[in-house]
Amino acid sequence: MLKQLLEQYLKNLTNTFQRGDAREESYYANLDELIKKTAAFLKVKNIDVTILPKKTEAGNPDFRIWDGKNHITGYIEAKDPSTANLDYIEGTEQLKRYCDTFPNVILTNFYEFRLYRGGQRIAQAMIGRPIIARQLHTPPPVENCDQFKDLFETFFSFSLPKVKSARSLAIELAKRTRFLCDEVIAVEIEEDGTKGQKQIIGVFEAFKKYLIGTLTERQFADLYAQTITYGLFAARTRANGDFNRRLAFDYIPNTIGILRDVFRFISLEEPPKSLQIIVEDIAELLHVTDVKKILHEYYSTGKGKDPIIHFYETFLSTYDPEIRERRGVYYTPEAVVGYIVRSIHSILKTHFGLSDGLASPEVKLLDPAGGTLTFPAAAIHLAAKEFTTKYGEGGLHHWIKNHILQDFYAFELMMAPYAIGHLKIGFILDELSYSLADDERFKLYLTNTLEMEEIKQISIPGVSSLSEESHLAGEVKKEQPILVILGNPPYSGISSNVNEWTEKLLKEDIDGCQSYYKVDDEPLGEKNPKWLQDDYVKFLRFAQWKIQKSGFGIVGMITNHGYLDNPTFRGMRQSLMKTFDEIYILDLHGNSLKRETTPEGGKDENVFDIRQGVAIALFVRNKEQKNSKIYHADLYGLRQEKYDWLDKNEFLKENYLPVKPQAPYYFLGKHDTETIKKYLDWKKVNEIFPINSVGIVTARDKLTIKWSKYEMWNTVLNFIKMEPEMARQAYDLGRDVRDWKVVFAQEDLKKTGMDRNKIFQILYRPFDLRFTYYTGRSRGFHCMPRPKVMRHMLEENIGLTLGRQVKASREWRHCLISNKIIESSFVSNKTSEITYLFPLYLYPDEKNKDLFNHTQTKKEPNISSFIFEKLNECYGKKPTSEEILYYIYGIFYSNTFRETYAEFLKIDFPRVPFTSDYDLFIEMGKLGKELAALHLLKSPELDSPAAKYQGSGDNDRIEKVIYKEDEQRIYIN
Repeated sequence: MLKQLLEQYLKNLTNTFQRGDAREESYYANLDELIKKTAAFLKVKNIDVTILPKKTEAGNPDFRIWDGKNHITGYIEAKDPSTANLDYIEGTEQLKRYCDTFPNVILTNFYEFRLYRGGQRIAQAMIGRPIIARQLHTPPPVENCDQFKDLFETFFSFSLPKVKSARSLAIELAKRTRFLCDEVIAVEIEEDGTKGQKQIIGVFEAFKKYLIGTLTERQFADLYAQTITYGLFAARTRANGDFNRRLAFDYIPNTIGILRDVFRFISLEEPPKSLQIIVEDIAELLHVTDVKKILHEYYSTGKGKDPIIHFYETFLSTYDPEIRERRGVYYTPEAVVGYIVRSIHSILKTHFGLSDGLASPEVKLLDPAGGTLTFPAAAIHLAAKEFTTKYGEGGLHHWIKNHILQDFYAFELMMAPYAIGHLKIGFILDELSYSLADDERFKLYLTNTLEMEEIKQISIPGVSSLSEESHLAGEVKKEQPILVILGNPPYSGISSNVNEWTEKLLKEDIDGCQSYYKVDDEPLGEKNPKWLQDDYVKFLRFAQWKIQKSGFGIVGMITNHGYLDNPTFRGMRQSLMKTFDEIYILDLHGNSLKRETTPEGGKDENVFDIRQGVAIALFVRNKEQKNSKIYHADLYGLRQEKYDWLDKNEFLKENYLPVKPQAPYYFLGKHDTETIKKYLDWKKVNEIFPINSVGIVTARDKLTIKWSKYEMWNTVLNFIKMEPEMARQAYDLGRDVRDWKVVFAQEDLKKTGMDRNKIFQILYRPFDLRFTYYTGRSRGFHCMPRPKVMRHMLEENIGLTLGRQVKASREWRHCLISNKIIESSFVSNKTSEITYLFPLYLYPDEKNKDLFNHTQTKKEPNISSFIFEKLNECYGKKPTSEEILYYIYGIFYSNTFRETYAEFLKIDFPRVPFTSDYDLFIEMGKLGKELAALHLLKSPELDSPAAKYQGSGDNDRIEKVIYKEDEQRIYIN
């Protein structure tokens, strides 16, 4: 019987081939019939064969075998019968993806069948030779009938095994979610035309427009895939019987509108077939898993108070290890969360008279950067423990309903953490024997905290609830008084959250909160205060504003610790001191950018997997405001040591030392007050040399910096003639950016006129003299040529070069001298340590003189007149400009100066102590002049070489360097 079935199948294949126009898809009907008849022969019931559409080599396998409702047997991937070498196909990324994602897969070229379980080939059967059909045009004889029978018996007998551990479930979900993201959603958003595709694109465009302006299609595919998986997960925790894709919608709470929108499309409408298939596969995995039991066991066997996060960590390590490495976006260590939450709980009791702490009905709590709700979850646990310890469990249900579900709020911008957050709270409430009713939800809203304008009604299918979420969040932002604000806001360097409201929030005095852009009632005076645009600064400002409006309250956050002593943040520090009565700073350090160590010189690790140091801050505004008191503590050491300390310690004022921030910096840390006063009496170098700027930013060093005049001239001659795209490739220029474009650079060269006299030497790095073509026009050949300062260096001149602050180095040492124009990374290639140039002389305005006419004209010193007046008054004679410059250069190389004022030199331009002793002034100046000559490579001391080549060989090119310490010799090549 089976042999006859196979003979007819091989005959059908041959007939299809002889039509002459057969493609792979032409044979699908033959295979469909074979599968169904083989199932009938083997007495396998309820078999449905679905042929899956495939737009690209990505996507699902070609066939799904299932019961038509819930149970999926497996998948079949077919290749054209001309594909003789299935060994090659077996090694392709496509088949590896299928076998890694789906546990029961057949690969076939219609003649040979290979069965894979868990990614391993376990059976194969060749039922006929395709070469006979193709060359002899006759059906081949049937072979290996028993092997074919055994293979399909094994295939049809497959049933998805019950998942018994949280780890296994997380890994299996991760595999399928990665497939959903990469092979389905990413492909669908690239396509146009069908209803399903338009809907997915519509959701992407709505999220990009209303929530995340920088969202890419790839990022959306990731978010959407995770949202579907964790939405299904959340639905499964509420389902006690059957569960599948179509039933999922029924188990999404009515109150979580945005998830209802997603699953209305996924469950009730007709999403693309490829999307249906993988979602149904995920749903079946969850159907055969007792999710509640697994999570409860995970919780009770040592995974702490947050099993969802540990589950999610395992999920991410399989789904995308890179995202897991960046898990600070989602995850704050429990030790950190616990310390902040316990501290707030304690302060509510001691400062606000709320004897129940977080359990008190007066507490309104908000996490404005909720993520997966790690902080609110910890707050709920602690509050519930406080309540049941004092009042028993009898009133717990009523307390949760009327306090936790009414008074605890959170905002989240990303849809995947939003879905996980709702899942987490549902689990926590289940553990507290509270089941959310259909009309209840935790008040976690999908919204951008830093956007105050509410989203208007949206008619796009799949996202209509965004406007309702936005409205509910808007009420909390604008109207709801909040007592406690806590969390771990994002750190982003330069934020993409720039809008009219955030600009007003930061830059204006708003509702009694002093602007961050002024200090002591004066403008901040920063040329580039970009660090105030970091997201964590905006979240802190939002929290400050909310507490100011409420009149009293607490903010507890862990953030980047840069605001504690960076000079750019001095207005922010003063503003916080005016709003809050008590500020407690626990600096956790761990800043690898600054190479931080313990006070003993030991290793200091970050509590996160990031390089930027962090600090916990507790800001307290009492009901009756008093003068601000600042307290500070340090925690150094290994990561686990910090976790242990945070776990074991409660908030105690005695653990902090009082500090007294003073003008003009208002440092929120420990600083020597007397040394500060003395140091601040001196003038900063930028006050002494008023005309200054950072060095040139070329934006494209490969094009604009060359080793010789000849090479530079040839480069500009060739570059100006090329088509923009050819020039981009020829000089490896990369993509255009806002302030540097290939077309801008070419237009600059054309407009200014080609001229060899525009080629100048430039100090590119220390002692590294090269050539550039300098037009002096911004957004041209150079991105930022800084003509206000650099034009003076085209003449005979000299100038100090130094950084404003130190981040990457342990001590201040970035100070050199230059007689040429300089590149912005001259003394340090770290962006935060960008090099400033302070020219000694100024030449007449370029409007009155040709910039490139090098005839000598009268120059003026770039030294403030009050310096000459003060020194003349002190010394009884007026020093020269050079004497002042060389004195300053000598001072900056003084070991005593660098050691005594080390902490100040790291945070702002150095200040200059002018001696009252004229002889000392002259002697220090002589030392400075000698150093300058050495650093400009003009000193007679350099006439005799410090090193000599010994032995024979080619010394023009150094390819290998070996230093032998015992001989104190360097060997090359």
